[in-house]
Amino acid sequence: MSIQTAVPVRAAAPPDGRTVLAVVVTVLAWASAFVVIRAVGEDLSPGALALGRLLVGTLVLGLLAAGRGWVRPRGREWGLLAVCGIGWFGVYNVALNAAEQHLDAGTTAMLVNIGPILIAVLAGLLLGEGFPRWLLAGIAIAFAGVVLIGVATGGARTDLVGVVLCVVAAVTYAGGVVAQKPLLWRLPGLQVTFMACATGAVCCLPWAGALVDDLAAAPAGSVLGMVYLGAVPTALAFSTWAYALRRMDAGRLGVTTYLVPPLVIVLGWLLLGEVPPALAVVGGAICLAGVALSRRRDRSRPPLPEGQRAGRAV
Repeated sequence: MSIQTAVPVRAAAPPDGRTVLAVVVTVLAWASAFVVIRAVGEDLSPGALALGRLLVGTLVLGLLAAGRGWVRPRGREWGLLAVCGIGWFGVYNVALNAAEQHLDAGTTAMLVNIGPILIAVLAGLLLGEGFPRWLLAGIAIAFAGVVLIGVATGGARTDLVGVVLCVVAAVTYAGGVVAQKPLLWRLPGLQVTFMACATGAVCCLPWAGALVDDLAAAPAGSVLGMVYLGAVPTALAFSTWAYALRRMDAGRLGVTTYLVPPLVIVLGWLLLGEVPPALAVVGGAICLAGVALSRRRDRSRPPLPEGQRAGRAV
């Protein structure tokens, strides 16, 4: 049985101000994560960083969820939670951290952003969202901008291991989003995020010993960076993402993350002193244009008069 047959499909309305704000918070927080991961990666190994981040995120989300209503998941919702938690929160974080051991933050963000394409395809096939022409055009243009950013910033640091890890991260990211969307029809977004984050943390427990060793030797700045990753890009941003996903099509929301690579370039410039190449600036502008184009909607045509309909039929 497909996801589409298990969950009623609702027509997506234009996002309101709160939904737009949730998207902005999510994109900014996720962009900052690429820079922070790169900054602390020398002191915290990929698995240890993923575990520490998810433990902090689970703690913050648990405190936020305390006292709120709890809806018991049913049947196949447990399976969707497992896909989201193991894939998006567990495997994704380890693969992303490991990728930034091989690639710079901008190139990593560019490669991971094949995810929105996969989200749009999977959402069209499994969630009944279809393939609106403006969405497809926006994806193509935004992806072209991301490729330009990758060409401008990747250089000789791009290697096969890093690329493979980014592809793994993108696939688990897309699968997690498509699994999360049906859960939000019935379950509260904060509860879904908390359960998925806790599941990811459990999956990363094999790195508990490495986390203890790394924290004992890591400087305070790296420890604070790990706490930030758990509190802001994980607990806060995944919650605002769930809020927006509940109110938007997965494909249209996914394409907004094409704004992440240009933001990573800007943050790297401001925080790490990395001056972006001119081609990266052009790529960022193209990303913005693609995201704007994806938000367009086809105009609904007025119904034809009865006589014209009969003529068309003939």
